[in-house]
Formats: sequence, structure tokens, C-alpha cells
Amino acid sequence: MKRVRIMFKENKFVIPAAILGLFFLISIFVIGAAWRNHTRSNQTISVTGSAKIDIVSDFAVLRGTLTSQAATAAESFRFLNNQKPILLEFLQKYGFPKDKVSFQTVNSYALYEITSSGVQTGNIRAYVYSQRFEIMFEDVNKIQNLSLDISSLIEKGVNISVDMPEYHYTKLAELKIQIQAEAAKDAMNRADKIAESTGSELGSMRSARMGVLQITPKFSNMVSDYGVNDLSSIEKEITAVVSASFEIR
Repeated sequence: MKRVRIMFKENKFVIPAAILGLFFLISIFVIGAAWRNHTRSNQTISVTGSAKIDIVSDFAVLRGTLTSQAATAAESFRFLNNQKPILLEFLQKYGFPKDKVSFQTVNSYALYEITSSGVQTGNIRAYVYSQRFEIMFEDVNKIQNLSLDISSLIEKGVNISVDMPEYHYTKLAELKIQIQAEAAKDAMNRADKIAESTGSELGSMRSARMGVLQITPKFSNMVSDYGVNDLSSIEKEITAVVSASFEIR
């Protein structure tokens, strides 16, 4: 009887110890599973997506300068004004009405005599007058053709110089939303393929950063950290880049 009591006293701690041990094992399993899920959820993949769209300029600007030089200011100014009707007549033959041509303020300066030793004297030898003009038109091809032929006015006594024409795309604001969405979609597709190749599933997007737009001549590889906005070509490409990170499950 005494021996039974001793065995009972010894065995009465076995069951609580077994229960505590079981709870300990369950806790380790739960904590380990939670840690693995937490680690898994913290894994991300970073990719860069891009999209490119061809665009055609729909607005053009051509700028130039009329210049005159004469011994007196009045004569030089008169010569400058005499050139304007010839220019406007030439432009009308090309299909540009007067309201498409704007003239800026007239500028002038004096040319002083220079001695043989290179010293400027106080004697004025001529007066130079100049005036900038600007032509804006929706037909970009017509502006392009004009830019190639307008210098022929020199043969008619017009002292003219012309800048390179500028070709703009006026619907850029609408296109930005579309192309950035396509770049983000491309980033997601790239991330999904990488996750699939590693036996994982792509989760939600963690972050995304839009890069600057690159508007370049067609088939060009021009790139700038500040973005490119080409105005020299009629046919262009607009490229958008999106850097994004996604959760891996």
C-alpha cells in the first residue's frame, strides 16, 4: 500500500509535464509558422517595366529674323519695313495667312568704326535693325517645306535668317496616362514571370515610381536622366519607364 502511494506521488507530475510539453511543442510550431509567413510576406521582387508609343507631331513653329543695315537709323528702319510685305506675300503663296505670322519688337544697335589696331572709335559707320517673326501652323509638313524654301527670299533682297523648325505634339497630357499605365502593366508581367519561374506567386504591389518621359526622334536611342523632349523631328517615339516592387507569396 505504501509503495502504491509513492508511485502515485511520483506519477501525479507526469500528466501536467506532458501537457506542458505538448503546449510547448504547439507554441514552437505556431511561432515557427508565423515567422515563416512573416518572412515570406516580406520577400519582394523589384522590376522595371517600359512602354513605347509612336507619335506624329501635330503642330509646328518656324521662327526667323529680318535684318537691315544702313548709314542712318531712318534708312535702316525703312529697309527693314520694306522686307515685310515681300515676306508676307511669299508666305501667302505657301498657304500661310497673315494671322498665322506674328512679329516681335524691333531691335537696333549701332556699328562703330574700328581702327586698324582694333580700337573702337566713337564714330558710327552704320545702324542695324532687326525683327523676329514667328509662324505657327497645324500642318507640320507645310512648315517643313517652308523652312527649306524660305531662305530663297534672299534673292528678292530680303535679308533673312531662319531657325530650325519646332515640331510639337499637343495631346501629350492625354498620352501620359496611357503610356504610364502600359509601363506599369509591363512591370507586373515581368514580375509575374520571374515569380513563376521560382515557384512563387505574385502578390500585391508594394511600391511604384514613374520615370521621366523620353520623347525622341523615331529609332533614336537618346536617353536623359531629366527626360528628352525632341522638337526637331515630325515622327517621334515616347517611352515611359516604371520601377515597381511586388510582394511574393
